[in-house]
Amino acid sequence: MFFTKKFLAMAMVSLATAGSHAWGHQANDSWLNFAFTNGTVAGQWDLNVSDLDTALGLDDNDDGTVSEEELQAHNDAILAFVLPHLQVKTDGVERKVDVTGHKLEKHLNGVYVGLLFRLGEQSTLPQTLQVTCDLFYDLNPKFLNRLSLEANGQQRTMNLTIDAPRQTFELSRPKLASQFFGFVREGVWHIWSGFDHILFLLALLLPSVLWRERRAQSDRPYLGTGWQPVGEFRKALLNVLKVVTAFTVAHSITLSLATLGVVQLPSRLTESAIAASVVIAAANNIFPLFTRREWMVAFGFGLIHGFGFASGLSDMGITRENLAVTVLGFNLGVEAGQLAIVSAFLPVAYALRVSWVYPRIVLAGGSCAIVLVAAVWLVERAFNLKLIPF
Repeated sequence: MFFTKKFLAMAMVSLATAGSHAWGHQANDSWLNFAFTNGTVAGQWDLNVSDLDTALGLDDNDDGTVSEEELQAHNDAILAFVLPHLQVKTDGVERKVDVTGHKLEKHLNGVYVGLLFRLGEQSTLPQTLQVTCDLFYDLNPKFLNRLSLEANGQQRTMNLTIDAPRQTFELSRPKLASQFFGFVREGVWHIWSGFDHILFLLALLLPSVLWRERRAQSDRPYLGTGWQPVGEFRKALLNVLKVVTAFTVAHSITLSLATLGVVQLPSRLTESAIAASVVIAAANNIFPLFTRREWMVAFGFGLIHGFGFASGLSDMGITRENLAVTVLGFNLGVEAGQLAIVSAFLPVAYALRVSWVYPRIVLAGGSCAIVLVAAVWLVERAFNLKLIPF
């Protein structure tokens, strides 16, 4: 029994501090967009400047940034490096990718170089599009080449990974269902790769299997004391459902408003506020700031996180025509990702709650680790710095 509890404790601490061992807000990625118009296939391939600098050494003066002049000076080297990693076929015939220009783009994950390209005209609209891309997989196995396709008034998205670097689209029979589930996948991936969202959720979930004793104002318990285990699983489950439901409703509101363009916030302000919410939520487990109605805290900060989700969604270049399907699919994907985290967390936490290990090591130690990581994120985002690699 002791071994089981010790093992569970190690698992919970690992889960609670997962953000300190992973990539940042999103895995490194590129954005590969195709659009079919009047027989012409045009597109844009957005490549992260820092990724290109790591591979090619673009920062000639070693000042820590890559200027537009340095990008222009290395234009031929960039094309020679990236184009061999991209293969495009229509109806089974390989097509040459002609780069017609470039521009700088701002994504949630940094500054990107957008390579404008076209495949040339065809007498008829192709029936199939096959894209193969293995860029950067040798340098980072977790790298994502995100693929977006607009054709026949519909948009579809897919992720090209090291295990699945090729995707084929049927252009003649666009299906609303495939578009919908494509955005569901994007939502799941966004929550699983958004470690600030995960740590915020964990900070709220950690005390769900405990209840806090009321103490005299003069009492100053040390970390991990003042907590008692809940008596039954049903109560813990209700605590979790209240928190997750409040968070879901809140971020759904701001996600929809931001995507519709009703409310917009600067990305830097949004990301800083998200980091601050993680700090406050985790600090509340150590020094009680909100001792009742945690679901209200989840709702309030969920409104902020919704703007973060909207930023990730806007990077996909969604159109008005597919707005409803996009928002619904993406939001359901986010919820599915959250429920997977809760399903993995709650049984383990409930089994471990009666041991002194949970309140003192998992709850207090995990919360301290979350505060530390999120505080660094807050400084980075507020002052536009890069202090840690995740």
